[in-house]
Order: sequence, then C-alpha cells, then structure tokens
Amino acid sequence: MSTSLGRRCIVINDQNNKENPSIDDHPSNELFNEQFRPQIHFTPSKNWMNDPNGMVYVDGTYHLFFQYNPEANVWGNMSWGHATSTDLMHWTEHPVAITRDELGDVFSGSAVIDKYNTAGYGNDTMIAIFTSAGSAQQQSIAYSINNGLTFTRYENNPIIKNDNDLQRDPKVFWHEESKQWIMCLAQGWKMGIEIWGSSDLKNWNKLSEFKHDLPDRPKIQWECPDLISFEYNGKKKWVLLVSVNPGGYIIGSGTMYFIGDFDGKRFIAEERNYPLWIDYGMDNYAGVTWGNTGDRRVFLGWMNNWEYADKVPNSPWRSAMTLPRELKLKELNGELILCSPVVKEIEGIAKKWNKFEGVNDSKFRIINGKTDKAYQVQLNIELNKDSIITLSNSKDEKLIIEIDASNRKLTTHRDEKTGQSDFSDKYVIRSIDAPLNTESSTLKLDVYVDQSSVETLSDDGRMSMTNLVFPSSIYDSLSVSGAKYTVKVRPIKSIYA
Repeated sequence: MSTSLGRRCIVINDQNNKENPSIDDHPSNELFNEQFRPQIHFTPSKNWMNDPNGMVYVDGTYHLFFQYNPEANVWGNMSWGHATSTDLMHWTEHPVAITRDELGDVFSGSAVIDKYNTAGYGNDTMIAIFTSAGSAQQQSIAYSINNGLTFTRYENNPIIKNDNDLQRDPKVFWHEESKQWIMCLAQGWKMGIEIWGSSDLKNWNKLSEFKHDLPDRPKIQWECPDLISFEYNGKKKWVLLVSVNPGGYIIGSGTMYFIGDFDGKRFIAEERNYPLWIDYGMDNYAGVTWGNTGDRRVFLGWMNNWEYADKVPNSPWRSAMTLPRELKLKELNGELILCSPVVKEIEGIAKKWNKFEGVNDSKFRIINGKTDKAYQVQLNIELNKDSIITLSNSKDEKLIIEIDASNRKLTTHRDEKTGQSDFSDKYVIRSIDAPLNTESSTLKLDVYVDQSSVETLSDDGRMSMTNLVFPSSIYDSLSVSGAKYTVKVRPIKSIYA
C-alpha cells in the first residue's frame, strides 16, 4: 500500500492492484486543481464515476461507495469505488472495493451494519448488497471485516436470481417493527419498485410491489429507490425516493419522491399530484441516504445527467457528487414536502460572511476569483415585484436567475453565455423553471457556487435546483435588479487546501 497526498486530499493507492486508479502519472501540483475541478464537492482523483452506492455511517465515519470505472474516464467495467469522511466535506479515497466477477459488473446497491449478526459473519459486520449485472440483473452480497476496504463475496450468490435486466439497485435497511431486513428493488422499464424481506440477508421473500401511474411520463425507467422514515408531529411518515431516466423534471435524469405509509410489507402513497421532485435542476440524480445515522437523513446525489454525462469537459476525472443534504419534511400550503438543505457540516469549511450594500442594477465583485475557489451567496428578496439575479465573470460569462414574484416561480437560464456549452447538444436548457415553495413575502435564497456547479436553494431547502456550469473562471460578480434585497457572501475553503 502506498499513500499519495494531494493538497490534503488523501488518495490511497494499491500498487499491486492494476484495477485500482493511480495518480502517479498526474503531477501532484495539478491534481485537484484542473479547470472545472470542483473544490467543495467529492470527485474521484481520476476516471468515471456515477451513482452513490453503499452509503453507511459507522464509528464516526461516513462511507461512500460509488459506481466507478477503474480503467477509463467513460462508463464501463463498473465497480465500487470507495471514499470515507468524518465531516461529509473532506474525503479520503481508498482502493476500489468491489470489482466484477463471473456474474457481471457491480451495479448500484447499498451497505448495512449487521448489528445482530443475522448473516453469520459477526456482530457489526459491514455487508454490501448490490446488483450483479451480466446476462441478467441479479442481487448479490459481500461482507467486509476491515471497514469496507475489501469485501468477500457470499459463496451462494446471487441471493435473488433473475433472468432479465429489470431488477436492480437494492436499497436495504433494518425494519425494527417487523424485525427483518427490507429491500427495495427498482424494476427499470417496468416502472415499479419491488419490496422484499429477509431475516438473514441471504434468503429473501417478495412482500409487495409499488407502482403509480404518471400520465405525463408513460414510458420511463425507475432506478435507485430509497424508502426512508421520518418522525413528523409525533407520527411516522415514509418517503420513497425513485430516480427516473429518461423522464426527469426537465429532460433526462431526475429524482422524484412519494409520501405515504409503510407497514413492514407494503408502501402506500398518499393521494398527491405526483411526481414530486427532490430537485428541479438538471444535475441531481440517483441520490440516496446514508444508513445507520440515527434520526438524521443525509442525502447525496450524482451531479450529472445521462443526457450528456459522458461528454462533460472533465479530465482526468468525470463527474462529482452534490453537496450533502439533510432531508426534512415540512409543510407548504397544508401539505408535506421534502426539503433538502445543505448539511450543517458546511460551516466547518465556510469563511466569514461579507455583507454588501445592494443597489439595484449595479454590478459588484463579491469574491476574489483567484484565491476564492467556491462560495455561498445568501439573498433575501422581497416578493412584491419580479427580480433578476446575475452571476458573472470578467469574460462576461453569466448565469441568470429570474424571480417571478406573482407566480412564485424561479427560472435559471443555462445557455451559451453561461460558459462552455458546445460539448453536447442536450446541455443547453434556456429556461429551467421551479416553484419557489415559499409562503413568505420575502424569499431567502442560498446559492452555492463551485468551479463547475451552481446549487440554488429557497427557504432552507424547500426548493432545490442543481445545475452544472462550465465558465472559464468562477463567477465572481453579482448584480440584482427588481425588488429590494439584502445580500451577504462568504467564501468556502477548498477541501484540498
């Protein structure tokens, strides 16, 4: 084992494993400082990444496994990469944890801590549950006795046999009320979720199926489910996350959710105007929550879209994760919605707030683009008239956000003026609309800006919009026109500093 240190980002590399990514061929003074490299989001040191997998919290450490190609910067040879963090901000990248075998590639899945030794591998063993994707998509398990660094496959895999490609992405949790493990499985183009139960993680019984007609989306692919419980006003409510591709909120990828009840066998959704969306932007997909976190529901998504994922201008890596969010249920106009504010751990890398005296139609510099690698803007805007917010840089590349006060709507314009856009004809989306999801007369807007992303949240995450952008340099200026407003900005320290 050798350890390479890249500007406080630790990348542990197994030189004896040719499938594990090496950074030795990439100069250390350039690693994590490339153009468009996110400075406050997790990215692998090199090569392709997509869905977050196996997210579990144990002994003060957040484990993040992820869909990974150890051999190239495009999708293929799918394996589980592995990174860990104690604060959800700084990450240590480890050698590839699970690679393909005779059953096929290692597709998405989850990990649990087997507190009661139900599987027979010992108390508190980490067990990964994933889709083996070969001639068919089947479910397998593997266990680790060294904190997820390496895994041993169960000798009788697959644990759920299948003969087609319509069963994948197992998300597993312990259901205390029924004293069993619960697994949610996506049915892909069959557009449904299977719910299975097990006492030992090896032998499974199908309990039910969940389907819901979505008239505006008659033919979409359901993936990456996550069934999550919340305590709300003294009662337990359940939320089912389902990622869809195609058929997202705009085009391509997106993540919807259903609110309802779960009795240990069946999930029943409340009557609502579905689909409901966890994010209204283009680039938040396949998100799920960490397991074993107590009452916290910490979510992470893949910050990309299958419409152009293999074409985004990133090298030697491709793709990042969103900022981690803490999911919460709140009421809006008498109905529950799922909110996704950025986790409180962001405070650990944020610098002091700088207040600016906002003058309508004036443009002012809000950060030092050479030294400040990422930042947060917090605006409070009156909703008595329409407003336009513009983030820009010295080359007049700009991202424009419009607030429609009367219709309580936000629109982001991602076009040729935003920055590099010619890598895909699917990337330019001239108007990305979202509800403000506020009942207040003043809108609180938090905007997190990194080297190649803008995450916009209203009223503490009641609305979230995540979009990739590729300006030649970070937007360092702000202008606001329209309604009265106040603004403050704080730089956020690079996680590699």
